[in-house]
Amino acid sequence: MPSLKDLRNRISSVKSTQKITSAMKMVAAAKLRRAQEQAEAGRPYADRMERMLGSLTASLEGREDAPRLLAGTGRDNVHLIIVATSDRGLCGAFNSSIVRDARRLMKDLRGDGKTIKIFCIGRKGQEQLKREFGSHIVDTVDEVGKPRLHFGDASGIAERVHALFEAGEFDVCTIVYNHFRSAMTQLVTRQQLIPWPLSEAAEEVAEGPRAVYEYEPSEEEILAELMPLNLAVQIYRALLENAASEQGARMTAMDSATRNAGDMIDKLTLYYNRTRQAYITNELIEIISGAEAL
Repeated sequence: MPSLKDLRNRISSVKSTQKITSAMKMVAAAKLRRAQEQAEAGRPYADRMERMLGSLTASLEGREDAPRLLAGTGRDNVHLIIVATSDRGLCGAFNSSIVRDARRLMKDLRGDGKTIKIFCIGRKGQEQLKREFGSHIVDTVDEVGKPRLHFGDASGIAERVHALFEAGEFDVCTIVYNHFRSAMTQLVTRQQLIPWPLSEAAEEVAEGPRAVYEYEPSEEEILAELMPLNLAVQIYRALLENAASEQGARMTAMDSATRNAGDMIDKLTLYYNRTRQAYITNELIEIISGAEAL
């Protein structure tokens, strides 16, 4: 049986932990509001970019003069998987869900005889993947968006990915990240970035009202400028969604930890009181027994 002092120390320790988790929850809630605003503000721009590219690329399907970022290399032997996670933990299943889906994708590709390469955004993804896939990691970027995420952060990553593609390091590029729905719900998402999925973009344009555009200069020249920009835009959107998802997951995890600490304090306090009563009862019995012996 633990002593009363041990129980008091344990209760004090849990109370200190509860204060920390409660503070982290409030900080995450404040950051979540800003991150959610950024993510929601970036969605229309990225969606509109997709629709415009769908309109531009519909007439270039199958043409040899299409940009390489659109047409690809003509092969799908080497796949680059961009695994976008966070640099810090204490955010529930946010990182593990992304890594789990990335592992599933990699194993499927290896089962089909494909070669995989990994580009890690965030330390947590690199730490979880290095044991099994360490030899496949070609680049790692951490501390992205500290203290605030900007388009330049995504643009720098896009330039590194583009340089790898131009060097012939891979044929297909896919990013895995968490799409933000609410503080309680984040959806793991895979998005192909290179080559740009032409058929999907064209179908999205065909489903809605289609505007007629006149382009000057030609579609090929415009796409040559837009495709690298689109790569940065889509990575930026993924990072914005990830940032909001991370703060939502952390706020939920810290709220759960705070409530669990409260339950533990209640149980420990009850156990402490019962143990204290037992000690007092034993002392009274000893005093009474001694008095009767006299």
